[in-house]
Amino acid sequence: MLQKIAFLLFLLPLISFSQETVKGIVVDENNEPFLGANVFWFGTSVGTTTDVNGAFSLEKSSETTFLVVSYIGYATQKVEITSNEVKIVLKEVTNLKEVEVIKTKKSTEHSLFAVTNVQTMGQKELLKAACCNLSESFSTNPSIDVNFSDAVTGNRQIKMLGLTSPYILMTEENIPAVRGASQAYGLSFVPGTWVESIQITKGAGSVINGYESISGQINYEVLKPADDIPFFLNVYGSNDSRYELNAHFNQKYSDKLSSTLFIHGNTRIGKNDMNNDGFLDNPIGKQVNILNRWQYTDAEKGLVSFLNLRYMNDEKQAGEVNFNPDLDKFTTNAWGSEVNTEKIEISNKTGYVFLEMPYQSFGFQNSFQSHKQESYFGLNQYNIHQKSYYSNLLFNSIISNTKNKFTTGLNFNYDVYDEQVALNFTQDFSRIDNSIGAFFEYTYDNLDNFSLVAGARVDNHNRLGTFVTPRLHLRYNPWEDAVIRASAGRGKRAANIFAENQQLFASSRQFSILNSDGKLYGLNPEIAWNYGLSFIQKFKFLGKETELVLDYYQTDFQNQAVVDIDFSPQEVLFYNLDGKSFAKSFQAELNVELMMHLNLKTAYKYYDVQTQFQTGQLERALQAKHRVFANLAYETHIKEKGQQWKFDFTYSWLGKQRLPFTATNPEAYRLSEYAPAFAVMNAQVTRTFSSKFEVYVGGENIGNYRQDNAIVQSENPFGAYFDSSMIYGPVFGQMYYAGLRYNIK
Repeated sequence: MLQKIAFLLFLLPLISFSQETVKGIVVDENNEPFLGANVFWFGTSVGTTTDVNGAFSLEKSSETTFLVVSYIGYATQKVEITSNEVKIVLKEVTNLKEVEVIKTKKSTEHSLFAVTNVQTMGQKELLKAACCNLSESFSTNPSIDVNFSDAVTGNRQIKMLGLTSPYILMTEENIPAVRGASQAYGLSFVPGTWVESIQITKGAGSVINGYESISGQINYEVLKPADDIPFFLNVYGSNDSRYELNAHFNQKYSDKLSSTLFIHGNTRIGKNDMNNDGFLDNPIGKQVNILNRWQYTDAEKGLVSFLNLRYMNDEKQAGEVNFNPDLDKFTTNAWGSEVNTEKIEISNKTGYVFLEMPYQSFGFQNSFQSHKQESYFGLNQYNIHQKSYYSNLLFNSIISNTKNKFTTGLNFNYDVYDEQVALNFTQDFSRIDNSIGAFFEYTYDNLDNFSLVAGARVDNHNRLGTFVTPRLHLRYNPWEDAVIRASAGRGKRAANIFAENQQLFASSRQFSILNSDGKLYGLNPEIAWNYGLSFIQKFKFLGKETELVLDYYQTDFQNQAVVDIDFSPQEVLFYNLDGKSFAKSFQAELNVELMMHLNLKTAYKYYDVQTQFQTGQLERALQAKHRVFANLAYETHIKEKGQQWKFDFTYSWLGKQRLPFTATNPEAYRLSEYAPAFAVMNAQVTRTFSSKFEVYVGGENIGNYRQDNAIVQSENPFGAYFDSSMIYGPVFGQMYYAGLRYNIK
């Protein structure tokens, strides 16, 4: 009897009692989904809002068969429901005499109704800049900081809430994508034209996606074959000798089966040394990237499935201008570096909705990735080959009614690392990491002004042990067009100290790991708590649409794999945290529609990021405390033939940044205690000639700011004081580009 009772208790979360439910999607005339559209039964207060995919689920009403669907700037629709599934298309409000658009959909949306603090960047936002790859897609978004990691590789690093990308969960359609061996360069392996949208979630993420998220999650959606156009072409070139080509070929084999072949290639063939230090400002090299994506959709059976097949090969050469790898590799003739990466990926996502109970669904995700990097930096060698398998099984349903929803499931991760390090020591760090976890996430929504998501997961990891990860998110709408959110959650991760800090290889520093009793490089796992509070108010100021966003987040580390470059300019130390380490982040953002089609986005950010190092509690190096951001975007009216002008200007100001300790170097190789404040300006102009063809020209760092002394001891890169990792600003200076886009719809 006790066994039966225990079995019933285990099944209880999977049992639901509900009346018949309507499930639908709300889109615009271009089939773009609406986030936060209002869906209510006519004449009642019973309703809901759409999620990031435009989807909603609502119990049928005994009072009416009509749904009322509304979204700001779009005509309200009253739709009679005659089936359990419905697709509702909203049309923009127009002036009947001039057919003039009164309101356009924003390129970045802050939801008032999502429980988590998420913002969605659509393709319109991504097209404001060239967006050659994912690492370059955030220049017009104030929530993400983009920095160069060093003066040799030209690699860009992103930060959120004052913490670097390893503390951000990076996912492709909610499958972990940039992690482990790919942390340093992985974002540059995702071409921008492949991306349909990006969701940025601040603070503790969902337990569904794992335990590693600490400062937030960035999820990017790839273009869907069922919705894609037959052909797309993008050609790009810049004055730093970088050239790119993207081509998409879509084929619809039937109403159910579609496929898109994505082809990307880029190369940089010219050697640039604008600051005359003898080193390339950007690496030369080439990349070939191919993705074949398949989609099968059977709406009658409630089934949708995706299959991705990807191959990527990337080669980079950096270092001194006169470096020849055939003659100078592993010699002191000239300092050089090569980073060659090959990536193979096979992934699948399958979803099934019970048509008789559309509030219930299954999801199954699987991914295999092979990431192989062979590299050297002067006389330092670093090779890593990571083979990973990830699997996630999810079940969604309700408890009693659609106000109470839950998601539960299991996921499994298996990583095989072949990691060889040859620095001032030579060691094989090859290993196998694996984990299995179970999660349960409950969502309550009163369909009015309050909702919460409470989740927990239990994982067993062969190195991190068995542990629990709790997460909580709250949303409250105190009055019209306002929302207050709060979140708290725990994250845990194993730091891959070499893969995540490859910029330090391009220096003469000696590497030392001070702890030896931990299970990964001798270190203990990183553990942190993140707490956050946010407020959004939308209102009219002088008759113009205005949005105020205020965020405060704090991350407190219980343990951290400290990377200490302040103990000595000739060393980098890795050790477990002994003291306090935290990151406090405040952001105030104001978005104003100044006039029709002219939008201003502004933001101020303050960071207080500190860690206990060997020499005391210090501000994190190369982290500006104060940042100011502004983006001005204007577009003309679309003419009958689709002709249009688009103008975009972005201004980013960074306050002074603490530089790593160099006081014991000879005077010629000492840096100031702080780097000066500086500003960077980017601009782009796009001319659309028709619905098929457009050209764009743009410039980055048009104020031509360049960091002085980007490489310490550049004249003697094999000397004791050589260091190319002290980067706080641009090295190349002004960069101008042009490109064209052509599509067949």
